[in-house]
Amino acid sequence: MITDYLSPTLLAGRTAFITGGGSGVNLAIAKAFAALGARVGICGRSAERLAVGRTALEALGAGVFTATADVRDAEAVQAAIDGCGAALGPISILVCGAAGNFIAPAEEISPKGFRTVVDIDLLGTFHATRAAFPQLRETRGSVLFVSGGQSFVPFAFQAHVGAAKAGIDNLMQNLALEWGRYGIRCNSIVPGPVKGTEGMKRLGGEAEPGLWDQMTPLGRMAEPEEIGQVAAFLVSPLASYVSGARLTVDGGQNLTGSSLFNAALARERTGARSAAR
Repeated sequence: MITDYLSPTLLAGRTAFITGGGSGVNLAIAKAFAALGARVGICGRSAERLAVGRTALEALGAGVFTATADVRDAEAVQAAIDGCGAALGPISILVCGAAGNFIAPAEEISPKGFRTVVDIDLLGTFHATRAAFPQLRETRGSVLFVSGGQSFVPFAFQAHVGAAKAGIDNLMQNLALEWGRYGIRCNSIVPGPVKGTEGMKRLGGEAEPGLWDQMTPLGRMAEPEEIGQVAAFLVSPLASYVSGARLTVDGGQNLTGSSLFNAALARERTGARSAAR
């Protein structure tokens, strides 16, 4: 439990808003914030997931706001963020976590498919930061961008995601530069392979048992809570002089490159084609 290491009042009095916060890594981040005393707003496209997230966050004693919103819709994001501020108090922590992914060779990605991932990951991140800016300026707050190893390590069948994540990291640095004068800090967190998440399923995490353990120097996948702990540090006063940074939380996985992943996905695709004949 994060409170075994950090004060349960570390984020007391702060309001956090997390896009894509109804499940996976983003919900783990929300739980870490709630355990440390923050009020938490989450948005996402699934009302069912948001309801489950609300229950988990309220069980930790947090005040909670939820809004069903697609981050590709700027007006919906604005309404969600304005609603959160009105319900819980001005936002001082924004986490841009909504993301999309699928496996496809670059030559098979349709323009619509490529655009969908960029719209969710990159444009959705812009929508959230722009909508939250007035509140973040008021609170001298912090923005955490959820990036990915594809931003700086090429992975086969991930051209669309790599382009989107690289854009997120560049946007983070630009906003850290521009918004620093308002006291707003901006940083990226780069999760590695995380157990039990939708993202890992989409990345073929179950195609070859043990693949990600083999690719990771620490020999295991992360627990979602381990990403939440680092996120909490980055948005807390403990990191008050950290801005414009990209912190990789992957057990060293990206140090090994993507060759094993690339080979495993190629084998899976070859097998699927053979079975279809």
